[in-house]
Amino acid sequence: MNNFFASLAAHGYVLIFAVVFAEAIGLPVPAALALIGGGAAIASKILSGPIVVLMAITAMLIGDTLLFFMGQHMGWWLLGTLCRISINPESCILRSAESFYKRGKITLLFAKFIPGVNTMAPPLAGSMKMPFRQFLRLDAAGVSLYILAYTSLGFLSRDFLAKVTRGVQTATRSLEEILFVATIAYLAYRIWLYQKNKVYRVVPRVQVKELARRLASDGNGNVLLLDVRSHGYYDPEAERIRGSLRFEPNNLTEELKTLPKEKDIYLYCT
Repeated sequence: MNNFFASLAAHGYVLIFAVVFAEAIGLPVPAALALIGGGAAIASKILSGPIVVLMAITAMLIGDTLLFFMGQHMGWWLLGTLCRISINPESCILRSAESFYKRGKITLLFAKFIPGVNTMAPPLAGSMKMPFRQFLRLDAAGVSLYILAYTSLGFLSRDFLAKVTRGVQTATRSLEEILFVATIAYLAYRIWLYQKNKVYRVVPRVQVKELARRLASDGNGNVLLLDVRSHGYYDPEAERIRGSLRFEPNNLTEELKTLPKEKDIYLYCT
């Protein structure tokens, strides 16, 4: 713990800023642990509380704002890139979009506490054309809640963290063995998930020209085209392919009951 505090004393503010910013832009770094450590350093009077909180909030807001504007211009591509480490990127995106669909813009207030949604929320808000001022207001509230929660946790648990660290220092070899076994178990779990979801990675697709020919030659109404863009991407007044029908992906149970079984059905999304 003394080595950790010495590191914080020398580079504390920069370290916390860098780690929080890195997590905000989607890198797999533990900002929560950095904030807990910062809170413990505040309790030990190594760092200034107001400066730590201000630096952390600023770092996260800069990262979120960057992803918000990137989401406006890159949309689906950016969301897919951020979800690339997921077993099923489409599921990752839709899970985050579903949170917006069910809870609306209030999602930004607690998104930071939900793995998978924390990084996705800002670019998703941008891609859904949320006004920037509204985004900044809600995101700032959510970020402040997140920063204060983990910093306070570190502040209150300083003595506990010191005891844990001393215990770890006396059992370094055991810790290494535990981490090795945990890493192997995690890799095995990821491989199992990959094999389980492999079938969902192959989605049958049709070229636009081929579908256009089918629609043009369909005189009997045997082809049905559905617009399945997610909530937020779909505007009732937005243009869509002529003859297509709106199909709400967040209301599948009811929507599926209306589909005819004797027609060839094609879907298009964002």
